[in-house]
Amino acid sequence: MAIRILVTGGTFDKEYDERTGRLYFKDTHIQEMLRLGRCRVPVAVETLMMVDSLEMTLRDRELIANRCRDASEDWIVVTHGTDTMVETAAVLAAAATGKAVVLTGAMVPWAFGSSDGLFNLGSALSFVQLLPPGVFVAMNGRCYSWDNVRKDREHGIFEKVR
Repeated sequence: MAIRILVTGGTFDKEYDERTGRLYFKDTHIQEMLRLGRCRVPVAVETLMMVDSLEMTLRDRELIANRCRDASEDWIVVTHGTDTMVETAAVLAAAATGKAVVLTGAMVPWAFGSSDGLFNLGSALSFVQLLPPGVFVAMNGRCYSWDNVRKDREHGIFEKVR
C-alpha cells in the first residue's frame, strides 16, 4: 500500500538566501530526501502549499483535512511547520478521516545540511504504517497522539502534555 505525503512547507522546506539572510520557499525537498534516505516504500507526493505554519490559516488547515479525506491512501504523512503543527492536527482529528495521519517537520531547514528533517520523515513513514486510524505527531524518533503533545519552545523539542 502506498503512503500519501502532503507537503505544506514549514522549516522542512525553507531555503536560505545568503545575500539577505532571510529564509524563503522555493520547492520541496521531499523527493531528494526520499532518494537520500533510500526509501523503498511506494509514496505519492503532493504539494498543497509552501507556507510558514505561523502564517497558515483555518482555510489552509481545512484544505489539508479535505485532501486527507479524499486521498485514496489509508496512510498519510503531512510535512508541516512545527510552530502550529498541533493546531493543524486538531483540525485533522475533527475531520475524522478514518485514516492514519502523521504530521512531521523539522527544527532546522533541510538546506542547512544539519537538519533533523530526514530522520523525522523516515520516522513518520515508518510510524504511519503501524498506527491505527487517527492523527499523530512524529518528531525526533517519538510519536504522540495529536491531543497529548506540545512543542517545548524553550528546549526545541516535542513532548507529552500529560
